[in-house]
Amino acid sequence: MRKNVKLHLLIVLFNLCWLLSNAQFYTGTPWKNQAQKIPGKIQCEWYDLGGEGIAYHDSDSINHGSGKLNPANGTFLNEFRILEGVDISYTKPAPIDINPYNLVQIQTEQLYVGWTKPLEWINYTLCVSKSGWYTVGLMYTANGDGKIALFLDRETLADDILIPSTQNELETIGWRQWHHWNRIDSVATVKIRKGIHVLTLQTVENGNMNFDYIKFVLKKRQVSLSK
Repeated sequence: MRKNVKLHLLIVLFNLCWLLSNAQFYTGTPWKNQAQKIPGKIQCEWYDLGGEGIAYHDSDSINHGSGKLNPANGTFLNEFRILEGVDISYTKPAPIDINPYNLVQIQTEQLYVGWTKPLEWINYTLCVSKSGWYTVGLMYTANGDGKIALFLDRETLADDILIPSTQNELETIGWRQWHHWNRIDSVATVKIRKGIHVLTLQTVENGNMNFDYIKFVLKKRQVSLSK
């Protein structure tokens, strides 16, 4: 009897050690405790809570938008997530984000992630309601061609996604090259299964991109997920 108990305890201990050494725990939590939903838009500024190395990786600890470009003045937009390293700003009226070189119409006071650099990444907890193939779209600006990658639960979902530059040689205001907005409705096609997942958005090449949202649209014509 005692031998069986000891054997059982050894097996439990072995399994626990194996779990601790092999499992990759994620301790981040959704923004406002609410996972973003797919199908739908993933708002880039609503990345997970957890801080540097868990919810995101940024090249420095300063938010170059909230509290810096946009001075701390007690307003929601100027101080959004001001103490976190991810750089956040928001769209402004003419002549800044409303300008003649936008490729799509935009609204003002829309928060976005900016000042991106290669190897920076951000995590988002997702609730996927339907398994299937999805078209991935992006609302963004890019001062030069760039590349991003998407990971789902730390597995590659889509890598080396080319993000075309929104530079315009007719632009006469240098800093406004970072404010020419564009939307691409299909930068990638990916398969995702129903359930709770963690999506990682990583800047791969160039940086100098602003990300407003990522949109996941369930394709009308589906093929088997096993293919």
